Amino acid sequence: MNTALQSLELIDLGSTREGEERFVRYLSGVCEALELDYASYAAANPVSGKVHAFTTYPDAWKRHYIEQGLHRVDPTLDAPRRSIAPVDWARLDPDRRFAHVFGQARDFGLPDTGLTIPVRGPYGETALFSVTRQLRRDGWQKLKRHVLGDLQTAAIHLHDTVMSTENLLQALRRPQLSGREVEILQWVAEGKSQQDIGDILAISHRTVEVHLRSAREKLCTLTTAQAIGRAVSLGLVRPG
Repeated sequence: MNTALQSLELIDLGSTREGEERFVRYLSGVCEALELDYASYAAANPVSGKVHAFTTYPDAWKRHYIEQGLHRVDPTLDAPRRSIAPVDWARLDPDRRFAHVFGQARDFGLPDTGLTIPVRGPYGETALFSVTRQLRRDGWQKLKRHVLGDLQTAAIHLHDTVMSTENLLQALRRPQLSGREVEILQWVAEGKSQQDIGDILAISHRTVEVHLRSAREKLCTLTTAQAIGRAVSLGLVRPG
């Protein structure tokens, strides 16, 4: 079982006014235009481990899915998060997790024929755009070939729109730095060396580096200079 999935917390954005009015309506429009049954969008914050999602699935299934914590074992979230290409659900490993999730979905009259398109975002987040349609395998393959290009465009457009929405943007991209990490980044921004910062905070320079490494990872950056730049852009650190 994927331990990363086990730690995820699912937040239903469709229950918010903004999610219902804008994004669920968009998903419904995609389904209507491309002759699909259901569509879903989910984006995971790489630091907090929270999954923000909305869907056109029936409310009864949404409640069941959340109450049972199915997102923690859902193979349609797991495999696509590790892929850069669209993932047809027929490619998923038909293991116990697959049987557990899709067996319950069938009890709600939902199909197990579908596709998930991953979208890599600029802040380290991964968005997943999923669609489904109840069809025989040959009919599904024909429909998929016909609509795949439109679905990839829709996935990118939807994620870009979500990321331009202030409340959702903050939820998805804002890293949760500790007070000590912010403090050290601020001293670096003011030109202090690791040794200087260690002296100021009465900690070793190795401990300073540990905090800097953690901050770089949370900010999805490779260098301390990049971390400072992003921290400044997010308002976490004042320019030096």
